Amino acid sequence: MLTFFNQFPQRISDVTTQLTAQGPPLTAPAVPAPTPHSDAPWASSRPTPPVDRATLAWCTAAQMLSAHHRTPLSTQALSADALIRELGTCGLTQLHTDLHGGAPIDYRFTRCPYCSGCGEDPLLPDCAELGCSPQYEFIDHDHICPVCMGTDHQPEWYAEKRLAHLDDLLIDAASNAGRRRARFVSWFHNALS
Repeated sequence: MLTFFNQFPQRISDVTTQLTAQGPPLTAPAVPAPTPHSDAPWASSRPTPPVDRATLAWCTAAQMLSAHHRTPLSTQALSADALIRELGTCGLTQLHTDLHGGAPIDYRFTRCPYCSGCGEDPLLPDCAELGCSPQYEFIDHDHICPVCMGTDHQPEWYAEKRLAHLDDLLIDAASNAGRRRARFVSWFHNALS
């Protein structure tokens, strides 16, 4: 039976199984440093670190890219490597936005691909790993998801709230329209006299 928090190890297991079946290694090789006199003026002089393809962030990125492009997971491995190497877990937010045509994602209505809408960091890190302030180490506090920034995914509740707000705005606009029209007509009439 799949419960909420064991879906994340299941996601990692599914992706690593597919990767081993398709051939790419579970650790992306480190890219060597470019030659000192490279043609690229902005090239880094440091080698890039290897990427662990068995992390939840990498597996999520690879699944998102694979689903979007409708290609096997192995063909998106280098893209996921580059994303995680350059932007880390927070790069999933940019990827999600890019895959939706550049439109900002409202995670109140769209399920976060990393935490599946719970709003907490699915890795459940402790305060020492994240470097929380000492006063928070002994207080039971949540560590928010780095992708959706802890946004609570409740589309039904937010939709009702938004519709009620829009109804209020429509009623307000309709009631003010008559007053504005009367004010404009009186101003226009006074200007002609």
